[in-house]
Amino acid sequence: MTSLIGGIIVVLPVAILAAVFGWVFSFVTNLIQPFTDLLVAKSDLREVIADLLVLAIILATCFIIGVVIRTKFGKFIYSKIEAHSLKVAPGYNLIKETVLQILGNNKTPFSSVALVQIFGNDTLVTGFVTDEHSDGGFSVFVPTGPNPTSGNIYHLEGKYVHPVNVPVEDAMRSIISCGAGSSQLIEKV
Repeated sequence: MTSLIGGIIVVLPVAILAAVFGWVFSFVTNLIQPFTDLLVAKSDLREVIADLLVLAIILATCFIIGVVIRTKFGKFIYSKIEAHSLKVAPGYNLIKETVLQILGNNKTPFSSVALVQIFGNDTLVTGFVTDEHSDGGFSVFVPTGPNPTSGNIYHLEGKYVHPVNVPVEDAMRSIISCGAGSSQLIEKV
């Protein structure tokens, strides 16, 4: 039984990762299908080769746009387009921030980990400082375990927020595991 569970622990994450990659590939190829069909109709390419060629064209276009936007003129044009057209589109800012987070933008919404007293008593909860205020107070996101994407936002006086020198990733790991590994948080207070 132990060997079976050990095998499942090894095989299941690999199978899930393969399924996710398959889903992403299928999703992307469905999005570019009209371009692929056009390329297949105009040439003798196989569909897989046409998919790869269309993806290469899209990536090359993104690269060229990225190069242009790095210039002063490109930044000016992009800022005008974004200010007058894109930012008024519902959900644009949310999508842009999500893409920036996925692509590894260093600007994280969580500046540090803290233990916070949301009830004003000795009860401490794990939270992430999202903003510091001029009056010494903090805005803190307190996630729910084991799903750290939901939680509550609290605006607290500085005396109720106790920063801890723990990486955000370690605190997230503790939240996902329903508090397992929290001892390092408590020790750092």
